Amino acid sequence: MNKPLTEQELHNLAMNHVGKDLEQRGFEFIAINSKLKKHPQFVCMDKTKQYFFVIVRAVILPDNPNNYDVVWMESFKKHARENDAKVLYAGVGIGSAKGEKEPIYLNEEYLLEYNGIQVLETNLN
Repeated sequence: MNKPLTEQELHNLAMNHVGKDLEQRGFEFIAINSKLKKHPQFVCMDKTKQYFFVIVRAVILPDNPNNYDVVWMESFKKHARENDAKVLYAGVGIGSAKGEKEPIYLNEEYLLEYNGIQVLETNLN
């Protein structure tokens, strides 16, 4: 019998999806960190040599993947400013195709809600 995906495995699934998106957008990967609650998950550079810190957050649907902890994000933005980097946020919602209350299993169909990458302003208000 299949075991439901762990929180780390769900996070890795979200990271794979976001990584492919970043690659298609032409970003060059400098560092990748797939450990839960270690930020940023990706450090990338664009063609102009601008650095980007990418936060990937996986949530179980029906939770909204576009919501994040605003207070925590402000401290992270400060870290990005100190490193002359911009912040990108990628929220990924994952759910079982069999129903909202069902677990998500490896090698089975799943639902994915991904609205793309959000650029978060790091300027002080």
